[in-house]
Amino acid sequence: MEVLLPAIEGLEPVYLVGGAVRDLMLGGRSPDLDLAVEGDARVFARALAERIGGAAVEHERFGTATVRTEALSVDLAQTRTETYATPGALPDVAPAPLAADLRRRDFTINAMAVALRGDELGHLHDPCGGRRDLDQKLVRILHDASFLDDPTRLLRAVRYETRLGFRMDPETERLAREAIRIGAVKTVSGHRIRDELLDLLGEHEAPSALERIVELGLDKALDPVLEIDVTLAASAALGAGEVGADRVLAVLAALVVSAPEELGPWLDWLGLTREQRERVARAARDAQALAEGLGAVELSPSGIHTLLRDEPAEALALALALGVSPEPVLDWSSRLRFVRLDINGDDLIAAGVEPGPALGRALAETLRAKLDGEVEGREDELRYALQVAR
Repeated sequence: MEVLLPAIEGLEPVYLVGGAVRDLMLGGRSPDLDLAVEGDARVFARALAERIGGAAVEHERFGTATVRTEALSVDLAQTRTETYATPGALPDVAPAPLAADLRRRDFTINAMAVALRGDELGHLHDPCGGRRDLDQKLVRILHDASFLDDPTRLLRAVRYETRLGFRMDPETERLAREAIRIGAVKTVSGHRIRDELLDLLGEHEAPSALERIVELGLDKALDPVLEIDVTLAASAALGAGEVGADRVLAVLAALVVSAPEELGPWLDWLGLTREQRERVARAARDAQALAEGLGAVELSPSGIHTLLRDEPAEALALALALGVSPEPVLDWSSRLRFVRLDINGDDLIAAGVEPGPALGRALAETLRAKLDGEVEGREDELRYALQVAR
């Protein structure tokens, strides 16, 4: 505000809106600074960027912009209304005053604004009772068709319940259950569901959110094959921290581990990136076999290396969640995966070994010996590899 307030003097009326207002009123800090402008947000952004020495990035479709400096990032949008041609469609937008802009938002606790200039500086605009619902710890939608217009709000409502320790008010919950019952989730594109779902799985209290999803029946609305094991998902989140896996992807793998092949089309529908899709699918497919392989016999370090070297870290997190002994997995994650030979193929060729399969076998066998403590140091490795190659 020390930077923004002097810079917006003389510009159109502008307001701090949404999550930043909510979080400030709850005594916290917000990662997002969203400003609503009663005027052209892109023109406003250019003027603001010039005044604070930043850069403005404009987004044509919705008439929004982002202003960034080294120390600041602010998103700006023109105050507007939204209408939905069909349930689940992206909205059609039109300019509107601040009060109308606040009434088109998702929940009352996100429908507040604080004036940032002129005689109104610091005034709270709260036409929908957001402050009351903050005090009562309620998540409340603004109109009866809210979940039908945008079914991603179902996941967002659960996320806010979990993050803030709030609860949907009875009427909002009734409408949520009705929207779930009639299949509203399937009227929206998979990638929009993906964005909300991954945000939810990234919450610190994601297991509690998953419990709520099951209790609402939202899991079966996402896909009838889903069988969410909340305990397994919580354990996968913990395992991800132990092995350096992506926590969100590890939890998502835990959601589909009960039926990875049947839930493959659901992962496709979510529109994950190719890398995300592969890591989740492999983790769900391989984790049980890894758990069995690691538990069958006591493996040598080279045996652990062979079993785990091609697996994504999310598979290891899920194997830990399934109850495998942690020692070999943690040994791999902290030490074995970093082991490299001090020699290479050029060293063997220089010593007279002909290029070919024997050279590759010699290096692989020498790495095995190094992992198992049979060789140590460059000279020892070279001597061993030459014996194997010859």
